[in-house]
Amino acid sequence: MTFNSLVFAAFLPIVFCLYWFVFGRNLKWQNAFVVAASYVFYGWWDWKFLILIAITSFCSWGSGLLIHKYRDERRKARWISAANIILNLGILGAFKYYDFFARSFADLFLGGNADGILLNLILPVGISFYTFQALSYSIDVYRGKIEPTRDIVQFFAYVSFFPQLVAGPIERATNLLPQFGRERTFDYGQAVDGLRQMLWGYFKKIVVADWCGVYVDKVFGDIPGHTGVQLAAAAMFFAFQIYGDFSGYSDIAIGTAKLFGIKLMRNFATPYFSRDIAEFWRRWHISLTTWFRDYVYIPMGGSRRSKGRVALNTMVIFLVSGFWHGANWTFLAWGAFHALLFLPLILTGNNRKYKEIVAGDRLLPNFKEFCQILLTFALVTAGWVIFRADDLPQVWTFLTTMLERNSLRDLSFLMDKAFVSRTFWICVMLLVEWIGRREEHGLCMKGVRSTVVRYAIYMAIILVTLLYYDDGSPKFIYFQF
Repeated sequence: MTFNSLVFAAFLPIVFCLYWFVFGRNLKWQNAFVVAASYVFYGWWDWKFLILIAITSFCSWGSGLLIHKYRDERRKARWISAANIILNLGILGAFKYYDFFARSFADLFLGGNADGILLNLILPVGISFYTFQALSYSIDVYRGKIEPTRDIVQFFAYVSFFPQLVAGPIERATNLLPQFGRERTFDYGQAVDGLRQMLWGYFKKIVVADWCGVYVDKVFGDIPGHTGVQLAAAAMFFAFQIYGDFSGYSDIAIGTAKLFGIKLMRNFATPYFSRDIAEFWRRWHISLTTWFRDYVYIPMGGSRRSKGRVALNTMVIFLVSGFWHGANWTFLAWGAFHALLFLPLILTGNNRKYKEIVAGDRLLPNFKEFCQILLTFALVTAGWVIFRADDLPQVWTFLTTMLERNSLRDLSFLMDKAFVSRTFWICVMLLVEWIGRREEHGLCMKGVRSTVVRYAIYMAIILVTLLYYDDGSPKFIYFQF
């Protein structure tokens, strides 16, 4: 079941009403209903995948209790924690990475003949997200940051909570789990803000991402048949497609959670207004970036070592982050590309230079900030070409074709109605997010006091979104990760 399906449009109000009006008076029953609804939501793709998420949940819950039981015997606790990590990463690796390594092995030693060694398993939707979420719990219990819960239903609700189950944000047990352990009351203001955030997420997904994706798919499907400027336009459109798609999903997820009295962490903070790559990564996919920081980078020594070691740690994190996205050399290359952009900032000590939002107390950025934003966006967009390509040869074809001498011939497509339309809606999205860059999401509307104006804006966004909506619209990009 996807957020942009008609099935979800029927599913959500039914779950909302049952959650508050039928099960709202009893916390245990309410949590049990969350698990049931989440399993229906996830099992809508394939009920057999429910076995995997149940195994992940049960093993992580049980390991937390055992780790706590042997907390005074660090060696036993360490082995229990390691066993749970190996089990969960083993499941993830089998489904997501085994065939990749098997094909690579066959290419190197078997002349490319991989017959008989491939598993050909279907990748379960969102397995990387809920696996990392479950792992963070057992690791935090081992570290003594959180007490394990004995309530298995509460824990299953934490792992499977349907708004963020398949594409994040990747929550921490320290934030989400306690919310399932206390009574929740309906907050009208929070629910209204949740609906606003959902509306903005749908706009970014349907009007911006899906509409840009039509052009992107066309160009990447026939790179030699397009001019350099058309390829550059496709790269730019993909930058906004993946942002609109993924941040749109996060907005819908966070907004939906608010309807149920649950607060999820922010996952995007206007990353395309960043002044350097370090700031971009503090604002893009925040839940994953901070996960790798806390559970991989810091245990490796973090920033407490020599600059050479810090540079090595940074390179490892970006490579692992790239590989997390999928079993393809393009993702590793994308991670390496960003590592190379990040390393100069590490070596010069400028990686923490920009922590506050650009032009925080001004209407517009100054000239220097504007140039920094454009340069950062250009570098990120170049990286997105690597991310989007099917393989590394396609990356090379794309870039060399784009940089040909005759790349500027035939600019008539710039006046095409579809091109102008896509550009216009991107500008609308950027304008709204610039205005709301200090807020939790772009459509907070805190500066709009007139009720008439607010509802006129809501209706305009609803109408435009419905105009561009197609029940057969693409799934969210990050479902494949």
